[in-house]
Amino acid sequence: MSPVLHSTTPAGFPIRRSAPTSSASLFPICPDRSPNTRTEALAPLSGPGSNFSDSGFASTNPETLPETADRDGSADCPPPGRASCGDSLRIEDFRKDAAYAVADAVPGAAGQTAAPLVGIARLASISPAAPTQRKSGERPEYFVLPVKSILNKCESGRVPFDWTINPYRGCEFACKYCYARYTHEFMELDGLAFEKKIFVKKNAAVLLTREIATKYSFAVGREGVPEHICIGTATDPYQPAEKEFGVTRACLEELARHKGLSISIVTKCNLITRDIDLLQEISGRSRLFVDITVTTLRPRLARLLEPRAPRPDLRLDAIRKLRDAGISVGALASPLLPGITDREGELEALAAAAKEAGALWIHSGVLFLMPSSAKQFLPFLREKFPRLVRQYESWYSRNAYAPEPYRQKIAARLQRIKTNLGLTLRPWEELRRPVLPTPQLSLAL
Repeated sequence: MSPVLHSTTPAGFPIRRSAPTSSASLFPICPDRSPNTRTEALAPLSGPGSNFSDSGFASTNPETLPETADRDGSADCPPPGRASCGDSLRIEDFRKDAAYAVADAVPGAAGQTAAPLVGIARLASISPAAPTQRKSGERPEYFVLPVKSILNKCESGRVPFDWTINPYRGCEFACKYCYARYTHEFMELDGLAFEKKIFVKKNAAVLLTREIATKYSFAVGREGVPEHICIGTATDPYQPAEKEFGVTRACLEELARHKGLSISIVTKCNLITRDIDLLQEISGRSRLFVDITVTTLRPRLARLLEPRAPRPDLRLDAIRKLRDAGISVGALASPLLPGITDREGELEALAAAAKEAGALWIHSGVLFLMPSSAKQFLPFLREKFPRLVRQYESWYSRNAYAPEPYRQKIAARLQRIKTNLGLTLRPWEELRRPVLPTPQLSLAL
């Protein structure tokens, strides 16, 4: 059971939205100046505690988006003079601004009254503060979210899983490219609050016990294939909050009680090695895959892109430890950032390092940029990679995906890398088969 306590301190919340941009053309191979020469300009963040950086630490898989997330008419760009990249953020920056709400109103008309909050937004607005032992002034705010469910159905046909578990809402890693910022908008919070306000899901393990019994199917179709559960699709389950609140481990303890499940975990944190005992227990009774996200081998670039995440070498070490423990693990080189992490030889070197660490597979996907994410990413791009701004605006102003020719080029390149290194295992194909008594054996080298 998650060791989250109650508090009587309520929270109150905000949101603000704005409009898009446009233009044309393709990317240069890479910008003139490498981030490796600009280490003094670490992306400032008055957020999660930097004291976690020694141990290192979204899903960054765009395909995990529920179809209801494709919301039109609300593309987000930062309002003039507000919270651009590098500015310190205040709580007022996340609150609804009456001036925006009535800006287009008829002169003399009465001010608009905000609609009452409902659903997850109402729950978030009354969530009490979660007690924390962290003293750093850079830590985020934690809140206890009284959710009704922890096992959430995924209706999208674009992904190979049926259910998701996200132990937290929000993520302290503050990755500049994170697509999941849109999830805070459902709580009437601005996407910029994604790493500033972390919601700890209350009684997650208790809810999971009930939902495995009532919602999950251990055998679907003629073949008797179990439904697949993916942990960490919209938040990192091993972000710093996990060290204190332990919601992810509580969920794993419940999953370890069952036989015949199909589970995968996505994280960029080496804290996952803490739970090797549980992962071994789960993999002996069910099917288990682990994806460790490594976006670049360049530590200075990684610090710019993922300010609070573990260094790349720590993530590779986590792959090595998991594989040594007999866990089926691969590398997720996502998102691939056009003009930043796609230069010749970079993806090849990353794949080779992952293979050397013991990864059984590698996957990569090109940046998927939601409007709520663009509000954070584009100001960052203007500051650190100004030569790329026009190209990104051209590609992403009207579409969250990069152009198809570029994506096909990257897919072909990745396939060549896999073939050359022998990283040809496709774990998702295993999901179409029944769980075997010793599921990990089919994935051995």
